[in-house]
Amino acid sequence: MTTKDDAGRISQMLQENEAAIGAEWLAQLEAISVRGTSAAREQLRNHCQQFLAAFTTATRAGELDNIEHRSWDEVRDLLAEISSSRAKSGSTPSDTATFVFSLKQPVFKYLREFFAEDAPALASASWIVSTLLDKLGLYTIEVFQKTKDMIIVRQQQELLELSTPVVKLWNGILALPLIGTLDSARTQVVMENILQKIVDTGASIAIIDITGVPTVDTLVAQHLMKTIAAARLMGADCIISGIRPQIAQTIVHLGVNLEDVMTKATLADAFLVALERTGTALVSKHGE
Repeated sequence: MTTKDDAGRISQMLQENEAAIGAEWLAQLEAISVRGTSAAREQLRNHCQQFLAAFTTATRAGELDNIEHRSWDEVRDLLAEISSSRAKSGSTPSDTATFVFSLKQPVFKYLREFFAEDAPALASASWIVSTLLDKLGLYTIEVFQKTKDMIIVRQQQELLELSTPVVKLWNGILALPLIGTLDSARTQVVMENILQKIVDTGASIAIIDITGVPTVDTLVAQHLMKTIAAARLMGADCIISGIRPQIAQTIVHLGVNLEDVMTKATLADAFLVALERTGTALVSKHGE
């Protein structure tokens, strides 16, 4: 448990030696972590100055055992910003944590000088500061990982959207080529995309092409039927294309009822049916 006297003396040491500690800390970080541009060095310098100033100010409140205390709000906010920016720029968790942990060396140096005549006080102060910086270092790792997780989730969502494009083939005709496994999450994206496109274009026919779907099981068939039902509620009929012999056998074996759904072997065949339903005919011209 940190006493007020311990906290006060540590805070005093930091205030008296803030500039020297900051200079040595920055030099240490530049030697081990900075790669490249002057902009990166300038950013590191700013981060060091801001963090050390906030850290020194926070110690004045005397709450060195609890970084959740309101006196540490500015420090936590600053570390969260630094950790998030590093996660987005491709840094590693260890590089991010090193930003905090590396502060120990210059701080311990000036603690030894400040408590030179009081060994027990030096031991106590060193333990308090070490534990405090450990907590802040772990906090940076937590924020870093949360940011990385958010980036991964966003990228997965973007990949899902890119893997389910809805293409306008003709006036009133949409095509949705599916490639890969169709699971619940992807089905939701498929349904949202096709329904939105139906609203945007006023399409009356939607072709769902499953040529690129490797296997069709009961779950995949259910997902397809849900998408077709949702499209019908929006006023669009669906045609399923890409029914290969193996998939046809699987659907029959599973007992999936597709009697009220138009199916075709190829996307081209489905497109011709869609043109016919919309009252459009293609005329072949030769000899030109």
